[in-house]
Formats: sequence, C-alpha cells, structure tokens
Amino acid sequence: MQIFETKIHGLKVIHPKVMNDNRGYFFEVFQKERYQRLLGIDYEFVQDNYSRSFKNVLRGLHFQQDNPQGKLLRVVQGQVFDVAVDIRKDSSTFGQWIGIILSAENNKQFWIPPGFAHGFLVLSDVADVEYKCTNYYDPKSEKCLLWNDTTININWPITNPILSDKDGRGKTFMELL
Repeated sequence: MQIFETKIHGLKVIHPKVMNDNRGYFFEVFQKERYQRLLGIDYEFVQDNYSRSFKNVLRGLHFQQDNPQGKLLRVVQGQVFDVAVDIRKDSSTFGQWIGIILSAENNKQFWIPPGFAHGFLVLSDVADVEYKCTNYYDPKSEKCLLWNDTTININWPITNPILSDKDGRGKTFMELL
C-alpha cells in the first residue's frame, strides 16, 4: 500500500497493494491498524455508506458543520471525479480544492479528514461508491456547498450535471462560512 500526500494537508490518496493473477485480483480494502498508522490518524470509523449513481450525476458538495465526518472513499464500479474542498477556517489552504479520478480499475482510495466539503461527479454509465465515515450522519448539521460556486471555482468536467433538489439549492462559500 502506498500513501500519497496532496497539496492540501490531510487529504491523502491511497494506492492499495493489488495482487493479480490468472484468476483475477485481490486487495485489502481496509485494515484498521494499518490504515491508522499509515494515514497518521486515530479516528474510528462508525458508519459505512454505499451509493449508486448514473452518468453526469453530481452529488455534493456535502459536509456536516457541527459533527464533521472524515471519509475513506473508493469506487466499486465505474468512475467518478471526486472532489474535496478545505473548509477548515484555520487552514492555510482554506477554500482550496482537490479533484481526483477514482475508479474500479485504478482501485485508488481517497482519505478526506473532517473539515472538508465533499462531492463527486459520475463519469461512467453507472458508479457505485463506498465510503467509511468517522461520525454518524446528522441531518440537522448537514450543509451543502454549491457545486459551481465561483469563489471555489472547481474545474468540473461538465457544465450541466444532474443534481438533486437539495444540491441544486446549495449555498455559496461566502454564505456558508
């Protein structure tokens, strides 16, 4: 397993060790002690989520203001453009974002610590995304950052995504923070 730092402190891309042979492949998706040690975290994961979405669906950018969640993400089927926006007010990268391609083919995982807004755009016909969370879902604390906020200026590979009503009514960075 290899861990790659990003330009934003705390965000990490994980390349698990994949063992291939003529039967297919195998890799360890999560092992608590190893992940905690290699990521340099001591969070406990308390909830696993799984979503299926179709091409051009954009989910996010979601975060919980009072009970923030760290997320360990991977794509089980398909391909997504996954984005994390730093909303930690005391961070030197406050308001900056990272976007990476996660796919069933590349097996990459994305560690997003608490303090980030998160979303993804489906690039394939269908995508199944699985993620572990460090805190329970709290609908009273949930907020949505507008996907195309010009202050953040995310370079999405689409101009007219399919959005939920909630995501379409997201707030701008300046309104939220």
